[in-house]
Amino acid sequence: MQNVFVYIEVEGAQVAEVSQELLTKGRKLANELGVELHAVVAGTDIRGKVEEQILPYGVDKLFVFDGQGLFPYTSAPHTDILVNLFREEQPQICLMGATVIGRDLGPRVSSSLTSGLTADCTELEIGPYDDAKSGRHYDNLLYQIRPAFGGNIVATIVNPDHRPQMATVRSGVMQKAVWEGDCKKEVVYPEVAKYVSAEAYVVKVLDHHVEAARHNLKGAPIVVAGGYGMGSKENFDMLFQLAKVLHGEVGGSRAAVDAGWLDHDRQIGQTGVTVHPKVYIACGISGQIQHIAGMQDSGIIISINSDPDAPINRIADYVINGTVEEVVPKLIKYYKQNSK
Repeated sequence: MQNVFVYIEVEGAQVAEVSQELLTKGRKLANELGVELHAVVAGTDIRGKVEEQILPYGVDKLFVFDGQGLFPYTSAPHTDILVNLFREEQPQICLMGATVIGRDLGPRVSSSLTSGLTADCTELEIGPYDDAKSGRHYDNLLYQIRPAFGGNIVATIVNPDHRPQMATVRSGVMQKAVWEGDCKKEVVYPEVAKYVSAEAYVVKVLDHHVEAARHNLKGAPIVVAGGYGMGSKENFDMLFQLAKVLHGEVGGSRAAVDAGWLDHDRQIGQTGVTVHPKVYIACGISGQIQHIAGMQDSGIIISINSDPDAPINRIADYVINGTVEEVVPKLIKYYKQNSK
């Protein structure tokens, strides 16, 4: 009992990358707490197809619910599975992706179990908590850390008395890594009918369509990002030219997306994509905390900004003080001349 659980999302029989990222984080949390890492996955015809995508990330026990009507995802069956399983297993922590599915499923499970849920966490840690009102001391609570109040502060949220402590995390925030240590790797196949009521299947999906991503912003080794300081949509053409020369991808801040200069799926930050490139070139980006949350783990950060006091300069490895109109064309010219 009191183990760490991760809800695994699948598209057909393909495990979502965000779930593997959360397994990596969940393994670290379980080690710190001295408990086991468990995972639960539900789908149709997934038995024998998903186990090797999940177990290598340090899973001690995997619950595979395989049955008709569990894919494509609908709310009621998956809610029944988690609620009834958690009542049996009594986990202390449950993690799931801050995806379309996670944002639907998380609140339903949390409400049914009267537990807490923190959405869009950017970090998860274990630590103590002293309640000033009751005078009680708590050990080993989950610190659910996320920007709050429009990104003006970073809030640390704890849930002292209700279980499980639930959190959702966006894809790319955590980094996935295969677990090199020992773990049990036990797999069980529960009978779905014992967990899901017949009424849960009343909603049926008639058509399911998944559109492939138009770019590889998350996996790009070099990201060229623009902010409101770019000045116009036309100036973003320079960034696409620079990204093409560098074999990178173009992203942007929320301000640039809100201005209509860039598509929303290229937004980097707390309300967009989280990236971990080897090189991140920030052009005309001031560096608000919600943007920093989406790129702060980049290998090398280069800031091009006319404001020497821009907040992003504090975390940048290199700062080029100048306007994007001056600097970016010179970079394009230089890299064209010197790249093979």
